[in-house]
Amino acid sequence: MNPKNVIFSVLLATALGGCAAYRSPARETWPQYLRGVSFTDMTETSRVAKRPVFLGAGGQLVPAADDVMYGDKTANDNAAATQYMANLEYTLYDALRKPGISVQRAGTDVVVILVRDAIMEIDVPEISATGADTLRTISKILKKYNATFIEIAGYTDAMRNADAAYALSSDMARRVAVFFARHGIITARMFVAGRGAARPIAAQDDIGRLTNRRVEIRIAPAR
Repeated sequence: MNPKNVIFSVLLATALGGCAAYRSPARETWPQYLRGVSFTDMTETSRVAKRPVFLGAGGQLVPAADDVMYGDKTANDNAAATQYMANLEYTLYDALRKPGISVQRAGTDVVVILVRDAIMEIDVPEISATGADTLRTISKILKKYNATFIEIAGYTDAMRNADAAYALSSDMARRVAVFFARHGIITARMFVAGRGAARPIAAQDDIGRLTNRRVEIRIAPAR
């Protein structure tokens, strides 16, 4: 076979592979990907309990302000963590200027809100091509800012069946967590929760319902 044809075939296959739609792995394999994940809310207590596992898995802590000669060390460390998270917030905000996505501060933490239709197919529970691109971007940033814990929480709009709402919200959260795990995010950093119709952020009208169906990624400094 002509060497030029070989090169062309390789380049074509690479290009086509890069355009292939992302598909979540079979649901029965999710526990393998999510080994090390905590299926609970990310509280201060749960982060402290998870810290040894996080460090044992290669996690990092926010660099302390050891080079500061003056002032209280605790205050300086707090300032260092605040600056670290401010840099993370700016990086996420700059990279995620897309409809249906917002980046917010919540104290020291940074919260990324992903409206469901911005990252998933409309009619099926699967991450869309646009959503995969967004989640890859977030994954790259989270790998750079690796001195953090991550809570991935799914929410729905108001539903008559609370069990169905929980199942749907849990599916969204776990689907995103599996994506992150497959893209190099240490699972020991992750907390995953499905919260059903709790904590609506918009009215329960036709437009508000689309906003309430969402995944929130809350990022907290590891210290």
